[in-house]
Amino acid sequence: MILVSSPQFGGHVPPSGHPERLERAEVFDRVAERFRAGGGTVLDPRAATRDELARVHGAAMLDEVAATAGRAVMLDPDTFTSPESHGVALLAAGGSIVAVDRALDERQPAMALVRPPGHHAERDRAMGFCLYNNVAVAAAHALSRGLARVAIVDIDVHHGNGTQWIFYDDPRVLYVSTHQFPFYPGTGAADETGAGKGTGYTVNIPLEAGSTTTDYWRVYTTIVAPVLQQFQPELLLISAGFDAHEDDPLASMRVTTDGYAAIVAALRSWAGTAAVAATTEGGYNLAALEGCVDGAGAALSAPVMAVIELTASEPAPRAERALKTVRAAQSTFWRGL
Repeated sequence: MILVSSPQFGGHVPPSGHPERLERAEVFDRVAERFRAGGGTVLDPRAATRDELARVHGAAMLDEVAATAGRAVMLDPDTFTSPESHGVALLAAGGSIVAVDRALDERQPAMALVRPPGHHAERDRAMGFCLYNNVAVAAAHALSRGLARVAIVDIDVHHGNGTQWIFYDDPRVLYVSTHQFPFYPGTGAADETGAGKGTGYTVNIPLEAGSTTTDYWRVYTTIVAPVLQQFQPELLLISAGFDAHEDDPLASMRVTTDGYAAIVAALRSWAGTAAVAATTEGGYNLAALEGCVDGAGAALSAPVMAVIELTASEPAPRAERALKTVRAAQSTFWRGL
C-alpha cells in the first residue's frame, strides 16, 4: 500500500469546538510516520487544478471557495475556513488524485489521509465541513484517464449527498453508501437510485440508529458484495469515513474498529482485479479514528485473501429491515437481491 499524507493538512483550522479539528490532522501524521518507519511509502499530495475541480464543481462555487483564501469565513452553519483552508482543500482533492494515479499505475492500493473531508460538497456548494468533493474529483480524474467503470463505496456514517448528486445520471460511476438514516444531510433513502442512464447506479443502504457491526456486515455481504461483483469496476474508491464507530460523538452507530477493518478488507476482495484507493472522510473520536485508519491501512496492505465472515455475536434486526427497503428499490437493477 501507498499512503498520501502531509503535515500541511493541519493548516485548516475551524473555530474552537468544531468537530473537524486540527487534531485530526495530527492523527494522520502519526499514522503516516508509523507507516514510513515500517518501510512504507508515504507521498506528498499536490494541489488540484481548477480544471480538475471543474469536472465536478461549477464555476461560481469554485470562485466562492477560492475567495476565502487568506480569510476566516463561515460558508454555512457547519462549514468554516481559516486563512490557509483553501490551499489545504486543494491538497485534499489533489492528494486523492495522487492516490488514484498510484493505484492505477502501480497496481497496489493507495490511501489518502486528507482533510477537510469532501463527500457532502455538491456541484454548486460547499457544506457539511466539506469544501471540495475529494472523492468525486478523484473519480472524475479516473474517468478522464479513460476508465469506463468506477465504483465509489461510502462507509461514512453520513450520506454523501454531494457524491451522489454529482454522478446521479452517470452510469460510469456506481455510488454505494451505508449510512445512518434519517440523519444529516437528510438524503440517502433507498429509493434514490439514480436518474436517466444512471438509474440503478446509486445504491443507498439506509440503516437505523444503533446499527452494530453485525448489521453492517449483513448488508455488506448481502447487497454490496453482489452489486460490486456485477458492476466489475476498474477502480474502487472508498470514501473512508469512520464516524459509524461506536465511540464517535456525532452519530449513533456501533461499528467496532475491527468491524471497519473487516469491511475495508472485504471491499478490496470483492473489487476483484480493480485498482483500489481510499480517501478519508469523517471520524471525530480521535482514538477511534487512529485505530480505524491503522486498521484500514493494514487491510489494504495485506495480501488479498478469501473473505472470512465475521462471527455474528447477535441478531441483526436493523439490517433485515434495511435489506427489505433496499431490495424493493434495487432488485430490478441487480441480480440476486
